[in-house]
Amino acid sequence: MTERQGLTRMTDAARIHWRALDDGAGQALGDQARQALDDPARRPPVVLLHGGPGLPDYLGPVAASIADLAPVYRYDQRGTGRSPWQGRHTLARHVADLAELLDAWSAPSAVLIGHSYGADLASRFCLAHPGRVAAMLLMCGPFVGDWRTDYRAARAHRMTPAQRERLSVLQQEPHRTEAQEVELLTLSWFTDHADPERGWPWAAHSARLRRPVNWAMNRELGEAGRADPLDLHLDTLRARLPTRTELLGGTEDPRPLSALASLAHRLDVPLTRIADAGHEPWLERPEAVRGVLRGFVRGRG
Repeated sequence: MTERQGLTRMTDAARIHWRALDDGAGQALGDQARQALDDPARRPPVVLLHGGPGLPDYLGPVAASIADLAPVYRYDQRGTGRSPWQGRHTLARHVADLAELLDAWSAPSAVLIGHSYGADLASRFCLAHPGRVAAMLLMCGPFVGDWRTDYRAARAHRMTPAQRERLSVLQQEPHRTEAQEVELLTLSWFTDHADPERGWPWAAHSARLRRPVNWAMNRELGEAGRADPLDLHLDTLRARLPTRTELLGGTEDPRPLSALASLAHRLDVPLTRIADAGHEPWLERPEAVRGVLRGFVRGRG
């Protein structure tokens, strides 16, 4: 496998850091990339959209599972990881970032695979640029309707009273130390897994790597999403979806799978249920998720 990376300047001067992984036959930029993408024998590139919002990219393991099938791009969304940026975050600006990155990669269209908030971003990109979405796989999101009540209840059920109390204390701490931030994130994320005891080391590992969290970005895009919920655009989205659109969710995600099932029904697209998996199903059921991803990228979806 060949990995490339770059830093692309947006029209507002922000710089977005990206990585590309492929089998060595594809090129990340320039004339060779353009020729490969123009060749009908080549599949369009895959773009992975990570969740958060406010986290750096963490989808490297997903990229590695499909990079022999097509070039796979992923990037740190502005304000995260190696894409530092200061300013007010808007959903429209993040949609525009993806369009500008596709231009920089000489990609007229791409297969979008979004996880969690990244699935919401993929959907909003499809609303704005339907002609640039060759296919779309939405993993563990987007969640529409009143899903948060069930999510909070499931999350609380997986925690001890002491863990719930400690999380509340840390959330109210205005100036957390490094150790406190890691503890807060671990407590916030270990319940995302089907088996919370098994999920604790995964969450602790992620809490150290997916840093720093851009809490302002998380707050601003969360507010933007609540002000203009995707729920209001589902009829339009359904009309603009590419022929190959699918949803994937873990049956043990504390975010209710019923919300994804409802969305699949509204959009008239298939939903793949990964048994005994939570919000990051590639960790708990790697072979099952790998099979779905590879089949989708190959065009069997």
